[in-house]
Amino acid sequence: MASPGEEWSLDLLQQYLQKKNSRENLDRFIPNRSAMDFDYARSLLTGGKKWKEKSAVMSASSEAYQKLLAEALDMNRSRILAFKNKPPTPVELIPKSWLSPTAHQSKFIKPCRSIPKTCQRTLDAPNISDDYNLNLLDWGANDVVAIALSQTVYLWNASNGSITELVTFNNEEGPVTSVSWAPDGQSIAIGLQNSHVQLWDSSAQRQLRTLRGGHRLRVGSLAWNNHVLTTGGMDCMVINNDVRLRSHIVGTYRGHHQEVCGLKWSPSGKQLASGGNDNLLYLWDRSRASLNSGAQWLHKIEAHTATVKALAWCPFQANLLASGGSDRCVKFWNTCTGTCLNSVDTGSQVCALLWSKRERELLSSHGPAENQLILWKYPSMRRMAELSGHTSRVLFLAQGPDECTVASAAADERLMFWQAFGIPEVAKPTPKTSSEPFALWHGIR
Repeated sequence: MASPGEEWSLDLLQQYLQKKNSRENLDRFIPNRSAMDFDYARSLLTGGKKWKEKSAVMSASSEAYQKLLAEALDMNRSRILAFKNKPPTPVELIPKSWLSPTAHQSKFIKPCRSIPKTCQRTLDAPNISDDYNLNLLDWGANDVVAIALSQTVYLWNASNGSITELVTFNNEEGPVTSVSWAPDGQSIAIGLQNSHVQLWDSSAQRQLRTLRGGHRLRVGSLAWNNHVLTTGGMDCMVINNDVRLRSHIVGTYRGHHQEVCGLKWSPSGKQLASGGNDNLLYLWDRSRASLNSGAQWLHKIEAHTATVKALAWCPFQANLLASGGSDRCVKFWNTCTGTCLNSVDTGSQVCALLWSKRERELLSSHGPAENQLILWKYPSMRRMAELSGHTSRVLFLAQGPDECTVASAAADERLMFWQAFGIPEVAKPTPKTSSEPFALWHGIR
């Protein structure tokens, strides 16, 4: 066993040896061979003169390239001898991949959804009018589709496939020129050729009242705003009707010079958009409606060069309106300022527009030559899908309460259903086969 003095001597010897062998215990005048790059040192000693000769005749672009190459290969060093060790490689306490925003976001990017290119169901719709200025299709909150076929309004229940003939008008009243469900999904407004508008209870199949005295010619467009039904006619008039009052006309908007064929209230119910056969788009304020001289518009827009019918308010961005018409263009508007945010030439007549309530997407229906539906990604307006099936212009679109399924009616006398905005969470039962008026077109597709 060693004595205390011997242990102390061993400790001193061990400390001396550790200090002697330590790489950090270097004399500042003695080079450290382990930290030197002898190949690079030899290159500096033998090639320096050649480099100066070459650089004298080198072009500016070549010289810039050589400088970038030297920086990338760490060749800008001028010292040959090294007296200290190379600095240790820094340790990453937090990996860079954790701090990279792109890497972080890539984990949460939604995968591209599959969009069915074929319709889910096709129904026959005989005698539907091939009139661009009319609005003959609507889908209510009660999951019932209303469609006007000449003199008759039919109801098709999407939940069970049942078909109901609501009403058939005589030649003095009809044909039907527009249909629109009330927000409650119970009552439906029907515009007629004789300038009247009738309100019907769909469940009881009975007429509630007739709105008359406002228009002089056919009523081709309808739009609900709670209990106020706004009507647009061939007489160029836009009229607000409070259906609760005996004297139902509570305001008028005057500005169009030809038939009003498009009407849409904003989600807030404060602004109204109207499009006409005079190529004009008007934006109105509800509070400015007047019974006498008519309301002064907020904005009068003359950017379209043909009939403006397709109107759609954006559900996710306030004061954003999409408009389309026979000039083949879809235009986007800031309704506060009246400025055009974007304009896209679709290549064919724009008949109807629908915004998705789930995604930033817009669906448009078109006339010749493709007669298709196009799904757009907003705001890039990239074509996500083209849905083909109709053989004539697709005049009307309606969105179901499931926010995924869209119905389209065309001049080819067919009514088609598409899952354009996604797959419904709850699958609907298969509808029963029926003959009139919506006989299945070769069955469910």
